[in-house]
Amino acid sequence: MNNGLLLWVDDEIDLLKAHILFLQKKDYQVHTATNGQDALELCTNNAYDLILLDENMPGLSGLQTLGQIKQIRPETPVVMVTKSEEENLMDRAIGSKIADYLIKPVNPTQILLTLKKNIHQKEIKTSTLQNAYQQNFNQIGMQINDSLTFKDWKEVYKQLVYWELELAETNSTMNELLEMQKTDANKAFAKFIAKNYINWINNRTDKPLLSPDIFKHSIFPLLDQIQSQNQNIFLIVIDNFRLDQWRTIAPLLADNFIMSEDIACAILPTTTQYARNAIFSGLMPDKIASMYPELWVDEDEEEGKNINEEPLIQTLFNRYRRHCTFSYNKINNSAAAEQLVTQFHTLQRFNLNVIVLNFIDMLSHARTESKMVRELASNGAAYRSITRSWFQHSPISGLFDKLAQTNCKIVLTTDHGSIQVKKPIQVAGDKNTNTNLRYKLGKTLKYNEREVFQIKNPKQAALPTPNISTTYIFANGTNFFAYPNNYNYYVSYYRDTFQHGGISMEEMLVPLVTLTPKKYNNQ
Repeated sequence: MNNGLLLWVDDEIDLLKAHILFLQKKDYQVHTATNGQDALELCTNNAYDLILLDENMPGLSGLQTLGQIKQIRPETPVVMVTKSEEENLMDRAIGSKIADYLIKPVNPTQILLTLKKNIHQKEIKTSTLQNAYQQNFNQIGMQINDSLTFKDWKEVYKQLVYWELELAETNSTMNELLEMQKTDANKAFAKFIAKNYINWINNRTDKPLLSPDIFKHSIFPLLDQIQSQNQNIFLIVIDNFRLDQWRTIAPLLADNFIMSEDIACAILPTTTQYARNAIFSGLMPDKIASMYPELWVDEDEEEGKNINEEPLIQTLFNRYRRHCTFSYNKINNSAAAEQLVTQFHTLQRFNLNVIVLNFIDMLSHARTESKMVRELASNGAAYRSITRSWFQHSPISGLFDKLAQTNCKIVLTTDHGSIQVKKPIQVAGDKNTNTNLRYKLGKTLKYNEREVFQIKNPKQAALPTPNISTTYIFANGTNFFAYPNNYNYYVSYYRDTFQHGGISMEEMLVPLVTLTPKKYNNQ
């Protein structure tokens, strides 16, 4: 067994024979060099797993050798070994992208530790995580079976997202087991929703924080606080944004913000038309349609379903007699984001700034329609990676840089998430039936009642009723609706796409995060 090929460069290499023998006994193959020039020649002819490099050598110094090694083998980790503890030297070495820094005299344990950290970290982490998940598997299974409240389900989902992110980085064989456990969890979650959702809507039992409650719960208290302070509130709504995607971008914000994470519950259907309009109006969909018919767009109308968000916010403020100022900004592309960042100073005139970011929802739809985007976002891990890349490299990152320098409070949330659909379920309806793959409404729907969550009396779920015989049905877990006509083509086209509108943890359990700039945290 060969644990790796090493190069040790030191002008006093003969004094290190004991260390080299120790490494050889640990199944490492070790090449040696006494000067920088010989080291460069060896690097040209060999692909080393790690290089130990003395800083103080005659001829080419360690730092000079390091610079040239990085040109020859930029991917090879280099560990600087030196007698010097000068801070300036450490800074220069770290700036040259060394993997580690050891102070002479080094001992065998130090060397072994740096090898494990820089060569074997991935396999050690994979093994450790696999063992840890295996130990937690039964505990999570019991949590799924014993979850009787919304709080219980929040904890289950947090656990599953945690392991999904941890195992995704290791290419672990446990991923398949985790997917099975997520499937089981979503089946149980669907039963939980079917049992409790109508009661929540009608306030018959303790309900979770639902979409229409977000302003009252998270925005109004902050607005009350800032009356005596020179602060602004920002509500940032990232459309179609899941908890795992939030956890992926959170490290990018950690240096500048104190973050407090919670989970809210998106209403059904988990779409912009219903859930996001409910956030901005503070009302359930049937109330929006009856109280403000001019601001509600029915399913069968071609008009955009999210075009009245700003006036809906105004109706909310009017009902609660809130006289604070607010701005509304919808960002659909990089140009609009750049303009918002450029004009950021104008936002500070308002007590509240609402910013809607539509990128992830557009990505989801583009993935359905484009083969190339399907390849780029083939699974949940790739979907998260694109989300992180977008956030990091788009002007949105610049927006958060501006916010970090501002005495403000930020509430970041979404209207709903999405799920990668797998299993088709046949449904039939007339020509007026809506096109969404995760929920249907109509008066002549034909379906298997055991496969869906059905609402035959929409008023019980606070949903609009286009006619007296309207029924809503919702797909559970990874199911999606398919029409019998041209069934095979329809199924092959939509299977494995990311959809929303139905019942799953991914769609309904949405992040609700408060961020405070660290610069102003103690003020």
